[in-house]
Amino acid sequence: MARSPSDARETQPEPQAPPRRRRAPAMDKGERRRSILDAALAEFSAHGFAGARLDDVARRAGVAKGTLYLYFSDKEALFRGLVEENLSPVLVDAGGMVALFPGTTRELLDLLIELLAQRVLETPAQALVRLMIAEGPRFPELAAYYHREVVVRGLALIRAIVSRGIARGEIDSDIPARFPQLVIAPAIVAVVWNSMFGAFDPLDVRQFLAAHRDMILRGLGWRET
Repeated sequence: MARSPSDARETQPEPQAPPRRRRAPAMDKGERRRSILDAALAEFSAHGFAGARLDDVARRAGVAKGTLYLYFSDKEALFRGLVEENLSPVLVDAGGMVALFPGTTRELLDLLIELLAQRVLETPAQALVRLMIAEGPRFPELAAYYHREVVVRGLALIRAIVSRGIARGEIDSDIPARFPQLVIAPAIVAVVWNSMFGAFDPLDVRQFLAAHRDMILRGLGWRET
């Protein structure tokens, strides 16, 4: 017996609704803050501090501009957040090494060179140093903040390393304690060099800093204890 069209319709399976697309898990506040900071660092690196726009930071971070303002009130706050996120922890870790490391001053300097290269000079965070060199004079409040939070603390670490070396009988000059800028200068040179010439004549940051370490130690009358 032939089936009527109505019978065929009754036996056909009902079409199923397409599966719902799962939403990506929402970021927590810490992840969203980190995303905004990463976007700000990329914008500052590409356009400079003066040229960067909060609209572009928000767009790159994938958030509404209003959301950005929940975390950072302006570009200056973003810059301070980047320093706190990328540079301040390096200084804290370096301070712990200087205070607790049991080895020689040369070995300590090797560890600090590795830390500086791995966490700053060979990462996008080096753009913060470059920004201060290029634009610090135009933004004196930011320069004062950077000097207080990064430069002063970094120079204090160098003085502590020199005092430690003298106390251990490994060096016999306090010149770097009086002028710690002599020790940190190659890190700044490395940032400037690679930002200007890195595309066609890159500087090996680690070897450059190690060569400067050897030159400084020889000039200080280095003695292995």
